[in-house]
Amino acid sequence: MSTNFVTDKVNVKVAGRVATVEMNRPEALNAMDVEMIRGLVTKLKEISESDEIDIVVLTGKGRAFSAGGDIKTMLSNMDPSAFYPVMDCISELVVTLYSIPKLTISAVTGAAAGLGFSLALATDYIIADKSSKLAMNFIGIGLIPDGGAHFFLEKRLGETKAKQIIWDGKMMGAEEALSLGLIQEVADDDLETAVHTRVTDWLNRPVQAMIRTKKILAEKNRPQLLKILELEKHGQQKMRETQDHQEGIKAFIEKRKPTFIGK
Repeated sequence: MSTNFVTDKVNVKVAGRVATVEMNRPEALNAMDVEMIRGLVTKLKEISESDEIDIVVLTGKGRAFSAGGDIKTMLSNMDPSAFYPVMDCISELVVTLYSIPKLTISAVTGAAAGLGFSLALATDYIIADKSSKLAMNFIGIGLIPDGGAHFFLEKRLGETKAKQIIWDGKMMGAEEALSLGLIQEVADDDLETAVHTRVTDWLNRPVQAMIRTKKILAEKNRPQLLKILELEKHGQQKMRETQDHQEGIKAFIEKRKPTFIGK
């Protein structure tokens, strides 16, 4: 039996032992504002407490998984006292998603960029549509990755390759992301079929043993993730104060290449 819970910016559908969590701002390519971030935290915590659900599939409605953080938040000149609570919301979401005692899958279609890509990396398994585009593209506007991206990239790639991905900030196709080890699977046909196949496979396994392994590793890694999130929070505020960030945002709005000066 299926149940549906709908909020403004996050939809949750439960079918049997599987919950699908859908980011619901298709008109903004599911860019994450504070309301959506808080909605995701609330829904994930509800799912976490359910003994009936074993698998969570994270998706975005419409043409994109998530284009990243909301542009209005990037444009605002908020001081640390206003900016840090936003970063704390992001940290709570990332820790909740990474630690949830369920198996998690990101089903990526269209863009998974910036914070959207960080969120996907916080799940156990990423399946991407053939035509999807993934980017850790903070560098283009003079910022550093957040959402725990330093932690997730270093875990998946090692330090040297992680730095390269962050510093390049380029858009990658699904096949390139797969070859680097950033994602686990590229859908052969349609994404929905690939996700269904993966979910069915997992449901036929001893899921509780899989979840126990996840919990052990998450518990071991939690202090490091929390440390990275704190460093990203303070580092991002420093970057927001730089001339390069102001130039990056201006160039983004004016649709031109930025001229950075290293300050």
